[in-house]
Amino acid sequence: MAGEPSTVVGVAEVVPPRRNEWLLVGFTGTTNTADAVMRVALPLLATRVTESPALVAAVSIMLSLPWLVTALHIGVMVDRRDRRVLMAGAEVARMVAIGGLALAVVFGVAGLVVIYAVALVLGVAEVVAQLSAASIIPAAVPRARWQTVNARLTGTEYVSFSFVGAPIGGFLVAAGFAVALGATGAAYLVGALLLTMLVGNFTAAPAKERRPAGVEIREGLRFLLAHRLLRSMALLITVMAGCWSAWYALIPVYAVGPLGLTAQQYGFLLTCLGAGGVLGTVLVGPVNRLIGRRWSMFVDIIGTALMVGIPAVLPSAPGSAWPIGVAAFAAGIGGTMWTVNSRVITQSLVPNEMLGRFNAASRLISWGMLPVAAAVAGGLAQLFGYRVAFGLFAVLCLVLVFLFLRVITPGMLDEVDAPAEESV
Repeated sequence: MAGEPSTVVGVAEVVPPRRNEWLLVGFTGTTNTADAVMRVALPLLATRVTESPALVAAVSIMLSLPWLVTALHIGVMVDRRDRRVLMAGAEVARMVAIGGLALAVVFGVAGLVVIYAVALVLGVAEVVAQLSAASIIPAAVPRARWQTVNARLTGTEYVSFSFVGAPIGGFLVAAGFAVALGATGAAYLVGALLLTMLVGNFTAAPAKERRPAGVEIREGLRFLLAHRLLRSMALLITVMAGCWSAWYALIPVYAVGPLGLTAQQYGFLLTCLGAGGVLGTVLVGPVNRLIGRRWSMFVDIIGTALMVGIPAVLPSAPGSAWPIGVAAFAAGIGGTMWTVNSRVITQSLVPNEMLGRFNAASRLISWGMLPVAAAVAGGLAQLFGYRVAFGLFAVLCLVLVFLFLRVITPGMLDEVDAPAEESV
């Protein structure tokens, strides 16, 4: 019957109800808004305890460390379990962690140890949710709509995380940390409820096909390392992810310190990223058709270099906030170009039953750099100042211009099927 999920496990061969797309968009919007509030609130809460750039950057380290230490095993779990259930479970874990932090704030015991512990729980939940969400698309929507849906989800991420969530986070923090945390917990609850309305079978592999976790982890790693295009993309995004992590780790204390911004103004600074991301979702289709996927993805390298490079060359003064915001806007455009294209490439080339393990292996290599980069950035800023910290990552990003042009050749993208004609 039309509208029912495919009889092939985990693959949407028959078009499921279009509501799956909008439920995923709604879940992405609520969860990323809540994540954005936390990304604003936790570092600012830490600045009430310490002015040390290294100790504030440690919040970003705790949020991203799980990608380095848990991603591979969680990837196996994503390929074994119902991906929708895992996403809902991550939302519940986030609500519990936020509730505990809210109580700590109310009773005046929200020190650095408590903030770090909550950030670590949120980081593990993020790994579960993101790997599951990245792997659920083939079972939730038909192949002909992958690019459209990925563009909508990416745009929603930017809108909710930076364009809407960041300024909301600034205003909620200004109203009180307890208020910000309570609103965040409510948003995670809404996200969990939306997931219960998805239609389909979201377990990729039958139980009889399961093998020891170590064997399945090695399969995912081998698939990534043996595929030249996917391997090259993972290595390139490692450096870019490190640059973004360094920027996110330094910008809270840099904004409220040398730039002299308020919490609300800091939120609006992050909004520039979201605004660029929104524009990028509109441009990615036309740009792909005009100049191809390769050059569309190349935009991300230029945007990222500007984002970390502008703070390195401008004086640390309030007037520098505007060009920093413009650079963040450019990075948002480029980030969307890369994200949409890389998701379509991955979903086209990786078997559905291996998506969890592949995404885990890929993000272990790339996103595993997040805590390392945050630690390096915080240490450099502490010892040598913000310009040196931002400048190092700007130089690393510029090196990618040469590497990208050398390793991502036009022929490498030929194996990716041209997107099917889609209805928006």
